[in-house]
Amino acid sequence: MNRQRDLIVTALLTPQALSHLSALEWDLLVRQGRSSNLLARLAHELTQNCLINAVPLSPRNHLISALQMAKRQEIALRWEVECITRALVNADVKVVLLKGAAYVLAGLPASHGRTFVDVDIMVPKSGLGRTESELMIHGWQGSHHDAYDQRYYRRWMHEIPPMRHVRRGTTIDVHHTILPETARIKVNTPALLEAVIALPGHSNLYALQPVDMLLHSATHLFHEGDFEKGLRDLFDLDSLFRHFGIAPDFWAQLVPRAVTLGLTRPLYYALRYTTLMLDTSVPQYVLEAAKIGAPSVLVAGLMERCYMQALRPVHASTSTLGVSAARFILYIRSHWIRMPTFLLVYHLGRKVFIRPKFHDEENSKTATDLNA
Repeated sequence: MNRQRDLIVTALLTPQALSHLSALEWDLLVRQGRSSNLLARLAHELTQNCLINAVPLSPRNHLISALQMAKRQEIALRWEVECITRALVNADVKVVLLKGAAYVLAGLPASHGRTFVDVDIMVPKSGLGRTESELMIHGWQGSHHDAYDQRYYRRWMHEIPPMRHVRRGTTIDVHHTILPETARIKVNTPALLEAVIALPGHSNLYALQPVDMLLHSATHLFHEGDFEKGLRDLFDLDSLFRHFGIAPDFWAQLVPRAVTLGLTRPLYYALRYTTLMLDTSVPQYVLEAAKIGAPSVLVAGLMERCYMQALRPVHASTSTLGVSAARFILYIRSHWIRMPTFLLVYHLGRKVFIRPKFHDEENSKTATDLNA
């Protein structure tokens, strides 16, 4: 499928080409960048390439502001992680950072210009009770107080209900694996936890090993039904591939590890769409080996049509019937692969027809960013 790239994608892949943009194109670029959570990343790329001063004043101010906000959030994130570590000092669990927090604390390029709304950690399932108790003692409160939601999270999901700090307003998601236990893909969680690596300079703070970190990022993107941050997450994958790919043994480990963890399908999609949409350089033997996770030809064709549309900026300039249809199909798919049919019908039916009296109150308590 050939189509012209969206402006924010072109800008991030070839920042040197921005010198010829008109004022209207700069306006569109800033709007696309902001809506897809990539504006600060673009500012970082332009700064690193000594191009930021060549940007016209008005868009330059937006870029610099976005980068300053990202840096401020990184400082707040580091403090929040420190608070979490202190709170769990007696929990007797390894605290494993996931996604954006892990990128920052591990010093990865994927963290540059990244913004955050919460902190994700993972602990062994056997340690969930102690972890939750210690967090509550130190000021975090659980959300989703409806009895059904509690049962839904604790019996079927890969995490407990999000916890929000009573004073700072920040949110922590506590996982015990990376996919719901009802998902069609079964993750080898013990193997995942056995291979975590300690983060230097921190006490009892860990991250997934590089191959696993990439596989988790792929799993997160290609099992979600919300694409508000889809393009940002695709660029995360591109950054992880480029950074980890420098190591001599990374590519050789990638597909065998995906087989071990049961994550060959998300790896296939990650390789397919980063190479197709972002020109990510991947050895040919890895692309061939990763086909072990490919779906049938018909499914692959449908997924390609959907993902090539869905992984675009969530912005008015890309709001077409095709994009909306693709995102709707992938939203349905995300539920279909997350739980068996009988549970899916019950869950969606309950959400549609049974509205708890405090439903609106719960929805209003969305996670704030880490500026609090």
